[in-house]
Amino acid sequence: MKRKIGIVLSGGGARGIAHLGVLKALEEFGVVPTHISGTSAGAIAGAFYASGYSIPEIVSILKKGQIFNFSNILIKRQGLFAMKGFHDIYKEYFSTDSFEDLNIPLYIAATDILKGELVYFSSGNLSQALMASSCIPLLFQPVNYNDTLFVDGGVLNNFPTEPLTGQCDIIIGSYVNSIKKEVDQVHMNNIVDRCFHLAMKSSVQSKIDSCTLYIEPPNMSQFSLFNLKRADEIFDYGYQYALTFEKQIKELDLAL
Repeated sequence: MKRKIGIVLSGGGARGIAHLGVLKALEEFGVVPTHISGTSAGAIAGAFYASGYSIPEIVSILKKGQIFNFSNILIKRQGLFAMKGFHDIYKEYFSTDSFEDLNIPLYIAATDILKGELVYFSSGNLSQALMASSCIPLLFQPVNYNDTLFVDGGVLNNFPTEPLTGQCDIIIGSYVNSIKKEVDQVHMNNIVDRCFHLAMKSSVQSKIDSCTLYIEPPNMSQFSLFNLKRADEIFDYGYQYALTFEKQIKELDLAL
């Protein structure tokens, strides 16, 4: 009987493509997760993976659907945008739109903005959970679901190890928001992104110890949060970095 292997996928907008590079490297080392937990971009990547799509298929879907590409709407100043467009994309690729039909159990973190608390979705409507988890505050209107309003899970938990603790023998963390510590200047459109991830890094730091293996590609802030133009580069960056963990991965006791 094989051990239960959980993988935690952080949020990170377009940087979430790097998770797929990490998953590809893990597959090549013979490691396939039995459980997935994710926030925002990590939840989206995790949902497609848990649904059985191959990694090249997922990269293609995310690029085609422009799911992480908000650069075109950030220019506008017309208020908040709705997540409804994403619902059609998810319905196209998740035929039953249900957690119950996924090949791998999936946990999705979202922030209930009315109650001020974190919620984990693991059953029911998949597309609603994905939209709730990836609803970036100040950019999108909160998602109305289950008689309350949700925004991005990263507001309260950008690295949801908790659903996997206690039920997985091995937990692998993939975090794609590393920030270059010393920079000469920060452009205005990057200030919110930089502040947000500096603030959440301290809470992530305390969870690293619960991971058997923790993968954080360095200097991910070189890639825009909202632009898919470098998607292939982001994917390869995550993949190449994960390959450097070959020794640690082979040392994992993957069988009882």
